[in-house]
Amino acid sequence: MADHASPNLPSRHFEATAQFYAALGFVEVWRDAGWMILARGSLRLEFFPHPELDPFSSWFSCCLRLDDLDAFYAACRSAGLVEAQSGQPRLHAPKIEPWGGRAAALIDPDGTLLRLIQN
Repeated sequence: MADHASPNLPSRHFEATAQFYAALGFVEVWRDAGWMILARGSLRLEFFPHPELDPFSSWFSCCLRLDDLDAFYAACRSAGLVEAQSGQPRLHAPKIEPWGGRAAALIDPDGTLLRLIQN
């Protein structure tokens, strides 16, 4: 199964969002005043402007289903993201979940939870 995702996520500021995700290997493939699309291989993250978003109360989330969770997690760590229980951005290490799958988590600067799930 290939990596895949095309969530629609909030961004308080497109340029800051693009810079954050560029450090994780994403490139900008589309941007206008009302929409931005970032790509990393077959992954697509689509963003809409939400300048009034409070990142500490954000409830936005999505799942990235990955063929190589460890490689993506290593890219996050190489970009300087740290494992922490609060704040953003931050990471939660990969682990076996009660449902039997293996997953990690990334909280971006806007408070969006990205569940990183091994295919």
